[in-house]
Amino acid sequence: QKSFSRKSRTNFWDRRTPEPVEGRQHMEMQTELYLEEFGDMIEEVNQGCQTDPFINKPPTPMFVPAKIGIDASTQIFDGDLFDFDVEVRPMVEVLIGKVLEQSLMEVMEEEELASLRERQRMFEEMRNAELQEQQRLEEEDRRRKDEKLKRMKHQQELIRKEKETAEKIAAKAFAQSFLSDLVPSVVASLSENGYFHDPIEAELEKNFMEDLMRGVCKRLRYEVISRKLIDRIIKKIVRQREEQYLKSLEKKKQDSENDDERDDNSNDDDEFDVKRSRNKANSGREHEKVDGHIKKGHAVGGSYRY
Repeated sequence: QKSFSRKSRTNFWDRRTPEPVEGRQHMEMQTELYLEEFGDMIEEVNQGCQTDPFINKPPTPMFVPAKIGIDASTQIFDGDLFDFDVEVRPMVEVLIGKVLEQSLMEVMEEEELASLRERQRMFEEMRNAELQEQQRLEEEDRRRKDEKLKRMKHQQELIRKEKETAEKIAAKAFAQSFLSDLVPSVVASLSENGYFHDPIEAELEKNFMEDLMRGVCKRLRYEVISRKLIDRIIKKIVRQREEQYLKSLEKKKQDSENDDERDDNSNDDDEFDVKRSRNKANSGREHEKVDGHIKKGHAVGGSYRY
């Protein structure tokens, strides 16, 4: 019974605080009357002294007191000193009372913990509800801000487009007023310079006229060559006839000189001069005709070449 009471007393004082509920933790606190500051490092001071060497002390003999007095003895029977049932009753009552008190305290503590858990659950539910409401309000506020920004951007875009439209209309009106007199003059100058042309005329000039001009130039070259050949032939013939004419003139002259020797010098001289002048005139006319034909042929050939 004594060992049981000692064990129960030891268990009573060695009991610890129950584990904390989820989401909380215990903290160590001082419950003494006077608070004491705890420190991680203990203040330490090193001191030293020097002693003289000494001889080891011999072991001290065990003290045995002197025996005095007279020995006596007595006999004690069961029940002479105390009655166990009577003496143990208050101890049992105290133990039972302590046990009941401890059990009641544990029950009350459990009920308190249960109530605390319930309150914590209610608090968490309220907090979650408040958080949800806060998130809903924040989301609503964010949607309102987004809608506000969106409408502001839309309005700014409309204002910008209206401004651009007004600027375009003003620029168009200014351009029309500025180009009303400029466009006709530019078109007239471009037309005069040949930038605006008829596609049929351009096609004819590009495809038809080139071939036509090449053919005409080729034909004219042939004509010029033929005219040059004819001119050369004519020159050659004229030279031959001129040489023949000069020979004939010399022969006639010789004949006339022979005749003049026979006839009178005066009459023969006059007749010879007349004939000679006539022959010179005829030869000059023939030379002029030939030169005219040659010049005319060169002029015609030059125009063809051009």
